[in-house]
Amino acid sequence: MSTRRTRPAPRPPEGTPPRTELARQARAVLADAVRIAHWAAGAPAPGSSAPLAAQALERAATALELSPAQVRAGWDRARLAGLIELHGDTARPGWRLRAWDRDDSAVLRGWVALFDAWSLVHAAPEGIETGAVAEAVEAVPQVLSLLQLSAGPVPVPALLDLLAQRIAELQEERCEVPYGTGRAALESAPADGRPAPVQAPAAPASAPAPSPSADRNADLDALLLDWALEGLAAVGALTLGNGHATLTPLGNWAVWVKLEQICVAAQSPAGNIEQSAADMLLGCARLTPGPARDEYRAWLAARTVGSAVAELLAVARGEDALLRGLAFEALRVVGAPAEPEVRAVVDHPSLRPYALLWLAEYEGVDPDDAQEILSREEATWLWVDTAAAVADHGETGLLVRHLDSAVQGTVPALLDEVRAVGHPRTVQVLVALAAAHPDPALAKAVRRAAFQVHTGGT
Repeated sequence: MSTRRTRPAPRPPEGTPPRTELARQARAVLADAVRIAHWAAGAPAPGSSAPLAAQALERAATALELSPAQVRAGWDRARLAGLIELHGDTARPGWRLRAWDRDDSAVLRGWVALFDAWSLVHAAPEGIETGAVAEAVEAVPQVLSLLQLSAGPVPVPALLDLLAQRIAELQEERCEVPYGTGRAALESAPADGRPAPVQAPAAPASAPAPSPSADRNADLDALLLDWALEGLAAVGALTLGNGHATLTPLGNWAVWVKLEQICVAAQSPAGNIEQSAADMLLGCARLTPGPARDEYRAWLAARTVGSAVAELLAVARGEDALLRGLAFEALRVVGAPAEPEVRAVVDHPSLRPYALLWLAEYEGVDPDDAQEILSREEATWLWVDTAAAVADHGETGLLVRHLDSAVQGTVPALLDEVRAVGHPRTVQVLVALAAAHPDPALAKAVRRAAFQVHTGGT
């Protein structure tokens, strides 16, 4: 197994607090959520509905000396930050909660998960169309970029201008009519869907008064900006002053991280950003670990986490053993956001050894020691699967050397357990190994084992 290497990490902007201080701030933001998560982990049947079941809400408020509103808000934050995992009707402590006091990286990842979910933490104003809310959420990253680049307070009117401009660009890209536009404008639009050209009056005596629809759009944009700023302030990403907003150190760091991810996506070394997961993984198959991880990061940064993880796991479920192993290498780059999905496939026979190793390393086990968590049967299954990948894509000598990685220690013991493990590629692997091995006696024994598996004999 190759030694893992990473490219030098980019340096955050000057003045960014060290990670220990950022983690301390994140712990402070999520203090109530952590208390509620610990209570839920120890309480009998705390309930899993969102919001928290009424009886559990009352018990938590009494036990923690918080108001029901504080408990409800903390419960939602705990779920969004990954401190609580819901399994059917049972709430269980997430790995992040168990690592909360000792692992600053787990704390920061939990806070970033909350930061990404700001629009769920702070409900949108009532009466606004869902599409308008979605456009505001999509436009907020540009507002955050301005705040980050300004490195200080930014007047709300400047943020409003930027938000309105970005929403207009999104509507233009989708050939949509702005929310609030009257029916007459729709009826006067050309048949191809483009906005009708604006006709200037021949001799304007004065500037035209703003149209009622323009006023409505401006009011809507202002309402959406207020909602977004309040939501981001609620998760500790910014502070609101008298007519201005300022990123907190946590918010400044998070936006910088997001911008770095975009830069990585724009500099994909092997050009696989637009490829499917399977084609991207095949393109990375002959890269050394460091460049391969750079390529995984670029591919991941160009997609939502959920869709990327789902696509990688779909590839892992396929028949190509090489892509299965590479898919889990890419999932190691995803890290914490992939944990629930990886944990959900532990019972899938072909994915179980990979998922168990991934989870062990995620929880802090040294990669060299992680193999010890596999049962003998699981380790043998993984040995056959890896041998299948080598047989399909590798070199003959590599398949022979793969014998040394078997946990059995002797070839006869390996063959006995390989026959029993039931891997669908067992016969092909043994035939390829027999053809590749230079020792005639060993090759004969391997061919005999392949024949016995093929015929169902012993």
